[in-house]
Amino acid sequence: MSTKQQPGTPQTSSELDAQRNAVVELIKVAPVAEELGERFAAAGHRLYLVGGSVRDALLGRLGTDLDFTTDAHPERVRELLTGWAETIWDTGIQFGTLGAFRHGTTVEITTFRADSYDRVGRNPEVAFGDSISGDLVRRDFTVNAMAIELPARTFVDLHGGMTDLVERRLDTPAAPEDSFADDPLRMLRAARFVAQLGFTPSDRVVEAMTAMSAEIARITPERVQVELSKLLCGEFPRRGVELLVDSGLAEHVLPEVPAMKLEIDEHHQHKDVYSHSLTVLDQAIDLERAADPDAEPDLVLRLAALLHDIGKPATRRFEPGGGVSFHHHEVVGAKMTRKRLRALRYPKDVINQVSDLVFLHLRFHGYSDGQWTDSAVRRYVNDAGPLLTRLHKLVRADCTTRNKRKANALQRAYDDLEERIDRIAAEEDLAKVRPDLDGNEIMQLLGVDPGPVVGRAWKHLKELRLDRGPMSREEAIAELHRWAREQGIENAGQ
Repeated sequence: MSTKQQPGTPQTSSELDAQRNAVVELIKVAPVAEELGERFAAAGHRLYLVGGSVRDALLGRLGTDLDFTTDAHPERVRELLTGWAETIWDTGIQFGTLGAFRHGTTVEITTFRADSYDRVGRNPEVAFGDSISGDLVRRDFTVNAMAIELPARTFVDLHGGMTDLVERRLDTPAAPEDSFADDPLRMLRAARFVAQLGFTPSDRVVEAMTAMSAEIARITPERVQVELSKLLCGEFPRRGVELLVDSGLAEHVLPEVPAMKLEIDEHHQHKDVYSHSLTVLDQAIDLERAADPDAEPDLVLRLAALLHDIGKPATRRFEPGGGVSFHHHEVVGAKMTRKRLRALRYPKDVINQVSDLVFLHLRFHGYSDGQWTDSAVRRYVNDAGPLLTRLHKLVRADCTTRNKRKANALQRAYDDLEERIDRIAAEEDLAKVRPDLDGNEIMQLLGVDPGPVVGRAWKHLKELRLDRGPMSREEAIAELHRWAREQGIENAGQ
């Protein structure tokens, strides 16, 4: 295997080992990568595995989605794929990309690019290049600007990507100011890669992000949302959030988070809300992974953990005697969460779930003395609904006190609440708390047609069910008639 490297940058044994590992990973997908490389070479074209595929191969985690670049133009690529691929699609052909599927592997092949940008939007004026060097220099980060030519397996690293990968550093092939001016989304991608890979951005990348943070306004909310979601679902989301805040990007895409950096009052009566929220995020993820190490990251829980206290700045009050209060910050925070997630174009179900968790996250604190009635426990479960498991994690994660005695007391109280929920659930099937009479029975017993009366009666019976637990049919009928008489509903009880 031959290599090409940035001039003046010696290779360490670790780098050589990483290159060898990359070839080992390639061998695992040899039938596809080798066949494709030989097919292009036989036709007189050059083909390179490139970008994230090379990076992931070097990290030992090459998947079954492979990215290639070539000197062949799109229609020629289509000809070379025809008869080889099981499926071909050309939805990206306007950007020089064709996709194909063969033997369980998805490949995307893009013609060398030499794009130019107007630096007003982010869509490039697509232009095809004529060399791998021209293609690599336009890529976002050095760790994504390495290539392996096939079938010869020649390693191409013109911008020190291997060194940055070994040193876990995030840098740009070109000057970061030029890279980010071309496509401001790359600034968010920097934070996302920090969260996913645990890399440290170079000083010049952070400086450029800070100076150019306002340029992110050129990016659509939908694209911002995708990057934020990937960031939060990374292995190190706290690092990504901190980079967003420290660089000023968060002021433009998630301003409620840096707003939690409240000045500490002179009596130190409240925590640093921003730092507390990052700790809650960490602890929620720990609980998420402990519950199921193999599960996909829980975006809803992570968003709720990060945003659960965003209502505090707007509700902070300094009380007589030096105290500080944040009354109803969960109500205000839920509204703020809903507004921000809508602006970022999150799906409606994600918006509802995250907002509900923010609204509910303080409910438990009324239980800390253990005096809740069974009725209150039922209401807690009913209000949480399908979010109960996530609410358990969020509430436990929200305990960040350094007072071990207080922390242990809170955990014991929540252990007790979960035990009571389990006990009552076993007795009453809490997951299906419904009135003891259904809508048809209500209409028949009251002699009314479908309409608002039925809904009001149903709601009344459900409230009784939550307060008292299950009732006998006779008790439910008696309560229905009593309510109907109080409401002055005709035919009630007849």
